[in-house]
Amino acid sequence: ARPRVTRTGPAGIGRFVRAAHLALVRELRVRVVGDEVDEHFEEAKNKLSSLKEDPGNDVKLKIYALFKQATHGPCDTPKPGMLDFINKAKWDSWKSLGSMTQEEARQRYCDLIGSLVAAEGGAAAQAPARSSAGGRTYDSLLVSTQDDITTIVLNRPAKKNAITTQMYEEIIEALQHAARDHSVVTVFTGAGDFYCSGNDLSNFTKIPEGGAEQMAKAGGELLRRYVKAFIDFPKPLVAVVNGPAVGISVTVMGMFDLVYATESATFHTPFSQLGQSPEGCSSYTFPRIMGLGKANEMLLFNKKLTAFQACQLGLVTEVFPDSSFHAEVWSRLKNYAKLPPNSLALSKQLIRSVEKERLHAVNDAEVDRLIERWMSDECFNAVMSFFQAKAKL
Repeated sequence: ARPRVTRTGPAGIGRFVRAAHLALVRELRVRVVGDEVDEHFEEAKNKLSSLKEDPGNDVKLKIYALFKQATHGPCDTPKPGMLDFINKAKWDSWKSLGSMTQEEARQRYCDLIGSLVAAEGGAAAQAPARSSAGGRTYDSLLVSTQDDITTIVLNRPAKKNAITTQMYEEIIEALQHAARDHSVVTVFTGAGDFYCSGNDLSNFTKIPEGGAEQMAKAGGELLRRYVKAFIDFPKPLVAVVNGPAVGISVTVMGMFDLVYATESATFHTPFSQLGQSPEGCSSYTFPRIMGLGKANEMLLFNKKLTAFQACQLGLVTEVFPDSSFHAEVWSRLKNYAKLPPNSLALSKQLIRSVEKERLHAVNDAEVDRLIERWMSDECFNAVMSFFQAKAKL
């Protein structure tokens, strides 16, 4: 048989050249990104030795695991014996990262070291957080987009990710950018051992010249805009609760589409203990999710829930073992992000449309009540008692 001859005209040659050019551009882009990540990784290793404070055993285990994953790849060594406690803890932490790529491990290692350096006052030395909003960086957040997932990390680990006034503004801005970017799913999580310890109560100590009334009204309007950003967010929103969650970080969970928690996470809304009242639309969403009695235990009587209790009541979607939390959750999220984005967004908006107007009305009512609470002697005395008790520890 005669060999088949393929004739390649000018158009075919043009397509071949364009394809070759695109392939070269992609290769160069990968090299540039890889070199940039490697450079940041080397910087992060040097910064680790400059830390003045011990970040704690849990954080050190995460650092170890990410370093091993970044330099070696997935854990492939035999599991240490049960009595070899230290090496077993290291092995479990490394193994929990599953099939995470070395590039992703290097980036997470850089982000974690950067957050620890920033917490000690070295924010200028922190590798800048990348966001999909034109390279915008934040002082109290790490925002990045990868695999069609925008991740917003609360980044005050030394303060248990307590939310300051500036942090509220940054989260609102990050949500607005995530709503417009090309990502499919948006994820909230915390740096370090805490998801979020709620309001930074030092917010209440910065009284402006206009007095407590001006402070209360300004705080109320900020809270109104903050909760509104969650109500109106158009894409799937997922909370990855990596540790204890308190206050506002818990109350807005009723507006997340999924809440995944590690088994050691807890959920606490101590409003009456501080002379305050519910926010984040929780006075409406919590009774709907868990029933009136259980909602009252949390919102009125300060009951703290374990992750498993919160899951049984419907506040949490699913609980994962600490050792495999990140590997299992991120594997799922990457699969979710491959789904048709318009279908996901439009379906969420259809589901939310039924109660969106109601949520805005609840938000307004809760904020108005809180402004009254913040100006009351009862709230002032309760917050002062909290600070006094903390000072005695």
